Amino acid sequence: MSRIRRFFVEAWQELKKVNWPTPEQARNLTVLVLAVSLVVGLYIAFFDVIFGAIAKALNAG
Repeated sequence: MSRIRRFFVEAWQELKKVNWPTPEQARNLTVLVLAVSLVVGLYIAFFDVIFGAIAKALNAG
């Protein structure tokens, strides 16, 4: 039982060392992740449409 207790005590000590972001930093990073995800999604969708049209054209001929 003491090993489990020691684990939680040490884990809590490590969590206190973490440099947590401020609410403003968290918001800015969230917006950045959403924006990058949107750009990557549009990039993939663009090439999906292009290559899909090419594949459709090759199969129709």
